[in-house]
Amino acid sequence: MKVAFMGLGIMGRPMAANLAKAGHQVTVWNRTPGKTVAGARVAATPAEAARNAEVVWLCVSDAAAVEAILFGPGGVESALYAGMVVIDSSTIAPGDSRRFAARVAAKGAQFLDAPITGGKSGSENAQLVFIVGGPAATVEKLQPLFQAMGKKVIHFGDVGMGESAKLGMNLMAALYYEAFAEAFTLIRKLGVGEQRWMELIRASGVHSALVDTKAAMALAHNYPPNFPLRLMHKDIRLMLQAAEEAGAKLPALEHLEKDVYQQSGAELQELDFAATVQVLEKLAGLTTKPRGIDS
Repeated sequence: MKVAFMGLGIMGRPMAANLAKAGHQVTVWNRTPGKTVAGARVAATPAEAARNAEVVWLCVSDAAAVEAILFGPGGVESALYAGMVVIDSSTIAPGDSRRFAARVAAKGAQFLDAPITGGKSGSENAQLVFIVGGPAATVEKLQPLFQAMGKKVIHFGDVGMGESAKLGMNLMAALYYEAFAEAFTLIRKLGVGEQRWMELIRASGVHSALVDTKAAMALAHNYPPNFPLRLMHKDIRLMLQAAEEAGAKLPALEHLEKDVYQQSGAELQELDFAATVQVLEKLAGLTTKPRGIDS
């Protein structure tokens, strides 16, 4: 298929590369010039990338970036035509997805929200899970693209429902890691051996893949950005916004955002969100300077 891919960041660049490897005709565009993908053509603007494409795929940081790419100067809007499909794998508010879908539909095109989970390694190894909202027939039609980049597609219904499901999942990830980080800080203060404690965790009911991945970072005090802290903080704000709109109360998440994420300094923002343990360690007098992204 002819695919225009917008956004060549931690997740997007490997996704575009896997589409090209699978034999699709890929044109890429990135806000910061200079990034390329083997086997793909580079366009100067989103409109140029989208021209004559069957599918436009976005993977960027927030709703403002999505809106600029689609409807800003040189945006995709001028290239939209009846039958084109726009897919957004960014994590944004469900209401923003529905708003963008309506504007795309006015040009006769379709819009799907398809946020992803699997992290950097899942993107690189084509093991992503796509969390999709939009017409079921269109999801089925695009299976070859999903299969080129991931291992599973879960369809949640209408546009916006994929984002809703993703926010719920990321809420669990944020709070589950917070539980680990607080426990890890406590056992260090109590003098419990870290490695022996991890042996207990791995043998118990609280063991999980997320704990394995993030615990390795905390033990090494090294936080390569599988999922940067600044993006998790953005998602937490989206969760709190969605909860307020829905009339739900999320007290644990409110604590986490106020007492941990708001206290995370600039030096942590580009590290993995596992670096939030540094905030707790500092409060406990266990300050350990985080190692850099490329350490």
